[in-house]
This record gives sequence, structure tokens and C-alpha cells, in this order.
Amino acid sequence: MDILGKLFGSESKVKIMRLFLFNPETPFTKEDVAERARVSVALARHELSLLRKMRLIRNKGFVKRVLRKSGKKNKFVRTKVGGLILNPTFPYFAELQRLLIDTSLLKGDEIVRKLSRAGRLKLVITAGVFIHDTESRVDMLVVADHLRRGTLEGIMRGLEAEIGKELQYAAFETGEFNYRLGMYDKLIRDILDFPHKTVLDRIGLPPMEETKRSATAH
Repeated sequence: MDILGKLFGSESKVKIMRLFLFNPETPFTKEDVAERARVSVALARHELSLLRKMRLIRNKGFVKRVLRKSGKKNKFVRTKVGGLILNPTFPYFAELQRLLIDTSLLKGDEIVRKLSRAGRLKLVITAGVFIHDTESRVDMLVVADHLRRGTLEGIMRGLEAEIGKELQYAAFETGEFNYRLGMYDKLIRDILDFPHKTVLDRIGLPPMEETKRSATAH
């Protein structure tokens, strides 16, 4: 259990709190919370009950598309459901934001360790949520040999559960990345030319990129 998990009693509570803090205007059902935080519904219900007693969150009904069976077919219908939403009048709202969001979300070596299951890593760059930049096109760039995209997708969903926010990422095999880099691909340029942090570089980006990374890395 990490320091914040120890401080707040459980890692599950930290993940659920981050989910609401990162999405202050979005209501969630208990099932939504369990799915996003990757915990059981029973555990989510327990943690949500505590957070509601603290008045960090409050009840909020909302309309949601729900899959319903109609005869032999399934279809989505819009129905009102009971949910929970962040309470902006919570007295320690700003302090919690600084503690749970404005601190380093994950260390670089931890990110590399998690991503290493997806292939032979060559380049890992973080931006967006990891450096508190809302203008970034992506939160992470991953370049690897023998990239296993299904595995990477699962890893990203796990990171989302820890952080409490959906992640935008770009992933390339090394050859494709080098080709795009040489062609001044817009997505690659938008990542490298704007604030980001290089977590791992086994490619050896051109000196011009190194200068920009040093100037913009947080």
C-alpha cells in the first residue's frame, strides 16, 4: 500500500476519491465506480458510504443509457438512475485536490515497470495529466518492439483505475514511430514540441528534440 493508501485507510478509497476529483461534474452509479476503480461493487459501496458520510460526495440522480433486454434483442434505453457526485462545498476540497491530483501520480520507474509487459520498450513519454497540462493531445506516448496492443490496453485501464481519469495515449512499433518522426507527423510533433517528460529513451531522439524536452520537462 502506498503512502496515500496508508493515509486514507485503503488504496481503493484513494482511487475512488481521485475518480470524483478528476471528474467533478460527472455523476457515477456504484457500479460505475466499481468498474472505473477496478474494485468489487461491495467494496465500492462501502467506500462510497464513508465518503458520503464525510460529505465529500452527495447523491445525484441522472439519466443514463442502460442496456435492457427486449424480447430476443438487447437495446439501450435512457432511464433515470441514482448516482453520486462530488460535493464542491466540501470544506477541504482544495486541500484534497492538491494532495491527490497536484502531486506526482506515478513515478517514472513504476510506469516503465508496468508498461514492460506490453513489449520491448524503446520510448516512453508522459504529458497531459502526468504534468498537469490540460492542453496536451495525449497523456502518454509508448514506443516498443513487438508491441502487444491488447496487453497495453489492459495496462492503461489499470493506470486509469489508479489515477481516476481516462487516459489518452498513442502507441507505435519502433519502425512506425521512426518513419512518422522523419515525416514530421503532426501527432508526433504535437507531443514532442509541447510540454512533456521523457521517462525512457532507448531510441536516442535527435538533439533538437533533446533540447526541447529539457526545456519543457517538469
